[in-house]
Amino acid sequence: MMSTKAFTLVSAVERELLMGDKERVNIECVECCSKNLYVGTSDGFIYHFLLEEKALPAGTATFTATKQLHKHLGFKKPVSELRAASALNRLLVLCDNSITLVNMLSLEPVPSGARIKGAVALALNENPVSGDPFCVEVCIISVKRRTIQVFMVYEDRVQIVREVSTPEQPLAVAVDGHFLCLALTTQYIILNYNTGASQDLFPYCSEEKHPIVKRIGRQEFLLAGPGGLGMFATVAGISQRAPVHWSENVIGAAICFPYVIALDQEFITVHSMLDQQQKQTLPFKEGHILQDFEGRVIVATSKGVYILVPLPLEKQIQDLLASRRVEEALVLAKGARRNIPKEKFQVMYRRILQQAGFIQFAQLQFLEAKELFRSGQLDVRELISLYPFLLPTCSSFTRSHPPLHEYADLNQLTQGDQEKMAKCKRFLMSYLNEVRSTEVANGYKEDIDTALLKLYAEADHDSLLDLLVTENSCLLTDSAAWLEKHKKYFALGLLYHYNNQDTAAVQLWVDIVNGDIQDSTRSDLYEYIVDFLTYSSDQALVWKYADWVLQKSEEIGVQVFTKRPSDEQENSFNPDDILHCLQNYPKALVKYLEHLVIDKRLQKEEYHTHLAVLYLDAVLQHKPSASDKGAEVTETQAKFRRLLQKSDLYRVRFLMEKVQGAGLPMESAILHGKLEEHGKALHILVHELRDFSGAQDYCLWRSEGRDPPYRQQLFHTLLTMYLSPGPSTPELTVAAVDLLNQHAREFDAAQVLQLLPGTWSVQLLCPFLAGAVRDSIHTRRTTQVALGLAKSENLIYKYDKMKLKGSSVRLSDKKLCQMCQNPFREPVFVRYPNGGLVHTHCAASRHTNPSAPSPGTRT
Repeated sequence: MMSTKAFTLVSAVERELLMGDKERVNIECVECCSKNLYVGTSDGFIYHFLLEEKALPAGTATFTATKQLHKHLGFKKPVSELRAASALNRLLVLCDNSITLVNMLSLEPVPSGARIKGAVALALNENPVSGDPFCVEVCIISVKRRTIQVFMVYEDRVQIVREVSTPEQPLAVAVDGHFLCLALTTQYIILNYNTGASQDLFPYCSEEKHPIVKRIGRQEFLLAGPGGLGMFATVAGISQRAPVHWSENVIGAAICFPYVIALDQEFITVHSMLDQQQKQTLPFKEGHILQDFEGRVIVATSKGVYILVPLPLEKQIQDLLASRRVEEALVLAKGARRNIPKEKFQVMYRRILQQAGFIQFAQLQFLEAKELFRSGQLDVRELISLYPFLLPTCSSFTRSHPPLHEYADLNQLTQGDQEKMAKCKRFLMSYLNEVRSTEVANGYKEDIDTALLKLYAEADHDSLLDLLVTENSCLLTDSAAWLEKHKKYFALGLLYHYNNQDTAAVQLWVDIVNGDIQDSTRSDLYEYIVDFLTYSSDQALVWKYADWVLQKSEEIGVQVFTKRPSDEQENSFNPDDILHCLQNYPKALVKYLEHLVIDKRLQKEEYHTHLAVLYLDAVLQHKPSASDKGAEVTETQAKFRRLLQKSDLYRVRFLMEKVQGAGLPMESAILHGKLEEHGKALHILVHELRDFSGAQDYCLWRSEGRDPPYRQQLFHTLLTMYLSPGPSTPELTVAAVDLLNQHAREFDAAQVLQLLPGTWSVQLLCPFLAGAVRDSIHTRRTTQVALGLAKSENLIYKYDKMKLKGSSVRLSDKKLCQMCQNPFREPVFVRYPNGGLVHTHCAASRHTNPSAPSPGTRT
């Protein structure tokens, strides 16, 4: 594990200041309270020094100790332990198995002479249970075997409150509330002196090593465990932290969060409580005291006192970051939370995360870097600024000071390695794309989107177009220059369009299609321009480029007019203006008229006639020669016939004049049909075209939606034509038979039988006759059913009338007319089904004046 400089060892009290030239006098114990340092010696003296601390620029400090006074306790034994009770202004001194209370400043014993006798060791309860601010709770190991005593110590008196027996002789003790952590002869235990409950922790051998029991926090202790482990234990007997590995011969331990400091005969070692790793080793021989006092760590030999001065955590973290030890730096930064005010910590921690992110970024650890940047809420422009020319020229961004990294730009970071540079650019693309729609981008969207556009353009990335066709904040000036530099003209057009400069956009695309500039982004750019103009609401723009798109392709170019959005209302194009524009583009003109007539179904005679004429001209232009009579009907001719049949708006006689003599018999027949000249139309179909199936279809077409007599008359006309006098041909006979058999219901059988030649057999007309008989029978039976229903209904009415006539009506001069409310003067009246009686003249008045009140339907 690489070392970390967490502490500096500084001398506090030199030997000469403490004991002069007394060679045999040794330091036995120390105590520090605020600026007061107390030293107990082997010859029974207590020394009081005043410590003055002076901070150094490097983050360390120096100490100056000024001797205040010294006092001999009157014993020839060494001073074993010193404990300060600052709330009482008292110093507890353990010497010769007796605890004496002395004044912290004068070192004089209290006048009352209060002391605790028979003590081997003592510990102050830093989590007292009494709640009295004017006393301290002291736990001692008594000279009585296997006994612990608890005292309440006041300014001038002491009071024993509890005596507890232990399973073995206690050797060391620490206390927290009601809980005692004891090192016994063979094991460590937790003992609740209030309830007597005990919890075994783990064994150890007191003969082989010195036990260590130290309270490190609320209900938590640090113990010297087997195998050179520093073990953490709670009062519940469990460990919430992993152990630290220290020397087998540890003499003392101290806590200075987040570090555990251990002392052995040759070294002071520093271990992290956060990751349990050893961070620092300081050579220190002959040390035998290591204690922490309110965050200050003091270490002593038998001749001198020293202080371990912690470097500021932020400097330690920065040193770790400088050594690229990111994980350790982050662990230490998280651990520093408890020692730093919340707001200050958050600012510091965010900065550390950002620094760590740049370290990972420089090592191409992009996933780790991204997470650190996000967690540290990095101003993304710090990252963008590493890439030359990506930030907009108008950006006011300046890098953080002090800087988050040591790199001037990406070239320095990658040392010119093009592969690394490409990886860094791909990472930035990915990162910017992720954060551009999050809170990270607030206030910086223009910088982010502009940088993203530049990266996409430089890398020829597909996402460039996606960026430009969706909501974005790309700055026009910077972005346009960059796209032009990298010859991304199609993308530049999209940028112009997003910034409402459609004319510039379309002109750029037109130049690409014309070959004036080169950009192969879209092979279908012409179709894209047509589509763009189709959905453009700028009429001036559409008219400006209408001729250009039509010259390229009439069929596709006309779509700017035919495929416009159906919901386009305001500023919609005038069809007449479009037709005028299309005069020089015949194919486009036909397409647009089809759009008006067939798709939009505009009911305007001019459009229908114009389209019919264009169809006719095209048909005449491509009309086959006389020798190609069997040629198939062209698509245009089929459209022409369909229009003639379906439309009722074109000028029929005008077209008839154009069709006559043009060799278009079918079209002539359709036009005759529109003029109700069915005989002429059928004559063409039957005698000129010999199209008997077409003749039947004609009858169906012209009779569609008309009444049955009209339809019957039309079919009879065709049948008559088939059977007309003259040279008969087998074809006409077959056509007549087929017509009758296939459309039997359209004929009056009686009339048909009078027309048929007597030579025709019944078998020939079997389908027709069967159908005619079936229809006749059906009609007869339907009529019978209707007659029966009518008779039944009439019978019901007669029954109702008889019932009404059969009931008696009582009439007197007191009976009133329900309409005029006057009495009846004569036995003449009208009775209604509801029993109401009225005068005959009132009933007549009611009949002629429907608005008069009515008591019911008259019978």
